[in-house]
Amino acid sequence: MKKSHIFILVIIAVAIGVIITTAGDSSTYVGFTDAYQLASSGSTREIHVVGELKKDNSGQVIGIQTGADRVSFSFIMVDDQGKEQTVQYNQPMPTDFLRSEKVVVVGSYKGGNFIASKILLKCPSKYQEEKVNA
Repeated sequence: MKKSHIFILVIIAVAIGVIITTAGDSSTYVGFTDAYQLASSGSTREIHVVGELKKDNSGQVIGIQTGADRVSFSFIMVDDQGKEQTVQYNQPMPTDFLRSEKVVVVGSYKGGNFIASKILLKCPSKYQEEKVNA
């Protein structure tokens, strides 16, 4: 075999290895009900849940409580199916957390509670076009 053929086979083998490795880390977006069912069936994978912070009638975020260590906090999140769940996050509150439109929490259920390891925010964009009255 030529050296170029061996080189191409090595590149293909590396590509297949990378695809197999990353496929095991992938996750889908689910609601709290599906996440709880996955945890109940023994799954220890981290799950992505997308939703919004719970707000009162005036649009103020409600349900945020600081932890005993004054660093962690918990909040109430409503997923896309309308299910409310208290989420615990053992790190400081992210910047612009209260202004976010959508929240994605990455974590898993432990002892009936959803423990987030990451919080991803979709904040209102300051680059959105606004109507200009002429």
